[in-house]
Amino acid sequence: MTKITLGLIADTHVPDRKRGLDARILPALRQAGVSAILHAGDISTARLLAQLGEVAPVLAVRGNTDWFPSADLPNQRHLQYGGVRIGLAHGHINWRSYLRDKLHYLLHGPRSFDYFAERILRQFPQEDVIVFGHTHEPLIRRVGRQLLVNPGSACYQVLPGNPPSFALLHLQAGQAEAELIELPPQPDEDNLKMDTTRR
Repeated sequence: MTKITLGLIADTHVPDRKRGLDARILPALRQAGVSAILHAGDISTARLLAQLGEVAPVLAVRGNTDWFPSADLPNQRHLQYGGVRIGLAHGHINWRSYLRDKLHYLLHGPRSFDYFAERILRQFPQEDVIVFGHTHEPLIRRVGRQLLVNPGSACYQVLPGNPPSFALLHLQAGQAEAELIELPPQPDEDNLKMDTTRR
């Protein structure tokens, strides 16, 4: 059986939070031989999609910061690779839920994994794998028969100790396995000054 590897990336925030994509990401995706790259939103500029597209075809969804003029992106995608059904969404659902989450974050801190998992599972009840972003926190977890993957943020972490990251999704014989790739911080990081209440 043929093995398929997909690149998973989210929350790149170029150029609103970082001047450019981490220089280690494109070579790592090439080396992994990805067949496609799934971007779970908060891209911030179409230029980034073109960069990723130099490695493999890119399928992306709209995040809460993706309002650039050429962003004709859906809020979610239902995909299939190698017999595996994949749901792709950012995780903020819509503006009303985003503002409700933001208010909760300001008053009480970040919402729990269970809150986001319940919401994203309702969005994709039939998919085998659900890829999402928004929280900037990497996660690979099985919930029942479904594999939930948040590749983390490729540029900016809300919580200290979480380095920039992306993920690989390996598909073979109808089975899926995710692998988190963490990028150790570099001394010359060019993160822009952040408002940590904005995700």
